[in-house]
Amino acid sequence: MKQFISLLVSLSLVLALLAGCGSGQSASAPEEEAQEKTLSIVTTIFPEYDWVCQILRDRLEKADVTMLLDTGVDLHNYQPTADDIVTVSNCDLFIYVGGESDEWVDDVLAAANNPDLVAIDLMEVLGDSVKEEEVVEGMEEEAEEEDAGKEVEYDEHVWLSLKNASILCQEIANRLGEIDPDGKTAYDANVAGYLEELSELDLEYQAMIENSSKKTVLFGDRFPFRYLTDDYGLNYYAAFVGCSAETEASFETVVFLANKVDELGLPAVLKIEGSDGKLAQTIVDNTTKQSAEILELDSMQSVTAADVAQGANYLAAMENNLFILQEALK
Repeated sequence: MKQFISLLVSLSLVLALLAGCGSGQSASAPEEEAQEKTLSIVTTIFPEYDWVCQILRDRLEKADVTMLLDTGVDLHNYQPTADDIVTVSNCDLFIYVGGESDEWVDDVLAAANNPDLVAIDLMEVLGDSVKEEEVVEGMEEEAEEEDAGKEVEYDEHVWLSLKNASILCQEIANRLGEIDPDGKTAYDANVAGYLEELSELDLEYQAMIENSSKKTVLFGDRFPFRYLTDDYGLNYYAAFVGCSAETEASFETVVFLANKVDELGLPAVLKIEGSDGKLAQTIVDNTTKQSAEILELDSMQSVTAADVAQGANYLAAMENNLFILQEALK
């Protein structure tokens, strides 16, 4: 797969170069150069896209902001198209998560031949605070994870921590200020206001969890929320790790999770957006009372361009997650 992506990168950039050579220079080029340059920003996923929009605010009309994963495809299943590669190669600022799912990025940046392109790797910015994927008690373990020689995998879902979001938004604002000095004052002011909103929501999470009778959540699904649960000292059980491709759990896993619902008196079994909820329902059906609700937490991995057009934003998603967690912990 990596060889295929490398070939796709090479072909895409050759085609872009040929297209540029064939176009020639317009007679109105001097007039065009006098116009204010549009800032070109490319993001892979929705949280990055929304953070950029919140930092640009009034200067958004001066920028061309692209979200590559705008059709609802999961980050772990995404492969760039030739057009995506050209878009990234020609932009001013490229923001990506930086985990195993983004291995294709290295080839694109190496072949871009764009010395002005600034790239932000979210996981690199967070450094030592990035967490390894973990397999907790009762969780399905994929066959390759049992191999002693397998490389350590890191949890890519760094955006699901409000504390991480604050660090990452500040980095984005800093880099935007370097690329576009004329907008630095605006970016600094906008990010300061946004960080206050993130901090206020963080405090709401802390207060809610401190006042909750339960301190454990249980997912009949993949579990991409480790950063969030660790932020607030929550325990968790789940069927699969966050990056798992599995959807069907073993009988042993179902029974273990159902018993945990009974043992801890949990009022809800959680699933993530896009899941059909069948596994969560099976877990509930195997509990003694069969009364637990099935609730959905939004990991923001399937947000589409249509969702954005209808007003989807990061803070609203995290506020809704707070409400759902409150119900799951009462």
